[in-house]
Amino acid sequence: MNCKKEENKKNCNCTYPCDKKGICCECIAYHRKRNELPACYFDEETEKTYDRSVEKFLESNLNQIQLLF
Repeated sequence: MNCKKEENKKNCNCTYPCDKKGICCECIAYHRKRNELPACYFDEETEKTYDRSVEKFLESNLNQIQLLF
C-alpha cells in the first residue's frame, strides 16, 4: 500500500515541525508509544499547546463528553 503523504498533509492540522507529517501510520505509532494522541484529535487552539496527552484531550472535549451522558 502506498502512503498518500501529500494528500494526508492537506488534512493534517499539526503545527509542530516533524518528519512524520503526512505519514499518519508513523505519527500514530509515535504518539501511541508515548501514551498520547496525534494532533488530529485536537481542535486548532488546543493543538497549539503541543500537549498531546489523553488528559488534555478529555479536558478539551469535556463539554461534548458530558452531553453524551
